[in-house]
Amino acid sequence: MDALSEVLKVVQLNGAIFFNAHFTAPWCVVSPAEGSLAPLLDRGGERIVLYHYVVEGSCLVTLDGMSPVTLNAGDIVVFPQGDAHTMASSRDARPQPLDAQAILRDRNKLLELGGGGATTRFVCGYLACDPRLFQPVLAALPPVVTMSLRRMDKAGWLEASLQHAVQEAASPQPGAEGVLAKLSEVMVVETLRQYVAQLEPGHTGWLSGLRDRAVGRCLALMHEKPAHPWTVDALAREVALSRSVLAERFTHYVGQSPMQYLGRWRMALATNFLRRSALSLARIAELVGYETDAAFSRAFRREFGVPPAAWRRLHAGPP
Repeated sequence: MDALSEVLKVVQLNGAIFFNAHFTAPWCVVSPAEGSLAPLLDRGGERIVLYHYVVEGSCLVTLDGMSPVTLNAGDIVVFPQGDAHTMASSRDARPQPLDAQAILRDRNKLLELGGGGATTRFVCGYLACDPRLFQPVLAALPPVVTMSLRRMDKAGWLEASLQHAVQEAASPQPGAEGVLAKLSEVMVVETLRQYVAQLEPGHTGWLSGLRDRAVGRCLALMHEKPAHPWTVDALAREVALSRSVLAERFTHYVGQSPMQYLGRWRMALATNFLRRSALSLARIAELVGYETDAAFSRAFRREFGVPPAAWRRLHAGPP
């Protein structure tokens, strides 16, 4: 299995569509940052990854410090860092206030806005995730990721699914929100996969490392068996490179040595066990690759500044 699949397997993504919009020009709305949305969505300490899918028409998306991005029907825009942004029918359209609490309360209701001109229809949603487990992916992404479904090979199934999501958004049938949640997850993950496929050859970062034969295999091994007593020598043998070449290539793409990366991934897994399970510290230590809970506690304290038992008391959520 590849490293991205391993990350997605443990990260526990939770998606939802929170409004279905039918706007007519002129219109302009401001989407708040994920930090202010998370409490309204009752997502606790999770990271909120926002997205919009344009069903019909077009619009401009603006983020502070960046040039406006034009979206057309069939386009998806994802905000991996959950940044505040503006969506509008044109550059000179004036922002119109939206009641976020009311939108979330009536999330299955069609939201209509604007002056009666050209129509733009889109759905907006989010993906909630553990920021520690999803950190390798989030850190490797730019503030804005756009993708055109109509330019992707064999992506007709995804666009058809999203068109189905638009219909389900207004459906009173049981299970509609569950369908929307799963479609949100699939859409964002598929957008990430297409983003990786289109990266330039000279690009660096965790996602680019997935495409390098040796680094991608090395990441997959560490994610597949995080408790294994890996060393750089052992990883180098697995990918048929010398120790020095692997260390240099891994650092070039990922920005840290293989052992630094493995240590931080183990700590991310440990926080997940501490938050979502009642496992003993000794068992968690074993699962993340430490021979004793004392060694695990020392490593955890170096990373987070508090011992794991204290961290659990502060952050524990429902299992």
